[in-house]
Amino acid sequence: MNKEDFDTATSRIPLLGMTLDRLAQVAAEANMPGFAARQMAQWLYDKRVLSVDEMTNLSKKSREMLSRRYVVGREEPLLATKSVDGTVKYLFRGAGGREVESVYIPDGDRATLCVSSQAGCKMNCRFCMTGKQGFHGNLSAGQIVNQILSIPDSRTLTNIVYMGMGEPMDNIDAVIDSIRVMTEPWGLAWSPRRITVSSIGRIKELRRLLDTTNVNVAISVHSPFASERLGLMPVEKAFPLRDVIAMLREYDFSHQRRLSVEYIMWRGVNDDMRHADALARLIRGMHCRVNLIRFHAIPGVEELQPCGQHVMVAFRDRLNQLGVTATIRASRGEDIMAACGMLAGRPKDARRS
Repeated sequence: MNKEDFDTATSRIPLLGMTLDRLAQVAAEANMPGFAARQMAQWLYDKRVLSVDEMTNLSKKSREMLSRRYVVGREEPLLATKSVDGTVKYLFRGAGGREVESVYIPDGDRATLCVSSQAGCKMNCRFCMTGKQGFHGNLSAGQIVNQILSIPDSRTLTNIVYMGMGEPMDNIDAVIDSIRVMTEPWGLAWSPRRITVSSIGRIKELRRLLDTTNVNVAISVHSPFASERLGLMPVEKAFPLRDVIAMLREYDFSHQRRLSVEYIMWRGVNDDMRHADALARLIRGMHCRVNLIRFHAIPGVEELQPCGQHVMVAFRDRLNQLGVTATIRASRGEDIMAACGMLAGRPKDARRS
């Protein structure tokens, strides 16, 4: 167990994020009846209690035994910052001395939360502010679930996207456990189709995600040419895009789940018709959607600049002409540094009161 899995104030183990199997182990260790695992799950994920004492259908003795070693593990956001467009960025306790951010995006009858899976990131993508912070630690399943349960609009969320800080496939155990909490009947009982997990393409872990869940998947591409992608994303060396796409072709994305291709556009880098044509060839025959994303400038990366809207429209139209479904993603929360690629968290000594 990682040190982040302990409550820092009490050294007790958070129950939040535990699967039913793990809760059954907790019940057995505390000499509680087997059905107590489902009772605890109901208190954690349905009734959303904040303390073990609130689990009133457990005996007083059981609650006392649990409280000696365990804590619920819910934590309120440290800070909330609201954009002029209604987007809200939340700051949560993270790992390794770094806080993490999640982003709430209301859009008509749709309410999406973008959650983080790591504090920082190892992938060091050239265009991503999170990667510029370095890697500080994995979030536990409980810390991921806490982002979902502890915002004011938690009960009205319609979608979850694992597109915040970190590479989800680099923290696959916690990510899968958090998805189980989200989708299993004993948890939040969400449809997996309401959840999308983004990845740069770590093949072994991505295959495990596809084999064990039915969530939607989004793959970061950003260039159809290997040499160019390598200059943007060092991961291309270890996991070439051609290998990632070949693996994805083994799976059916036509019914139970969706596949998206994420494509950030930069002026004079990957925004001409040559790139559009190559991208269309790369994914020909696949059931997927291309999301074109405007680049949001970050400090220290002046050589990458966003392309014009008219260029993005022409790129989209070219893909559509070639039989590829492509859309331009609306940019949200840029004024509060909450848009794609801008999340960074802050060291604890920089926290605002």
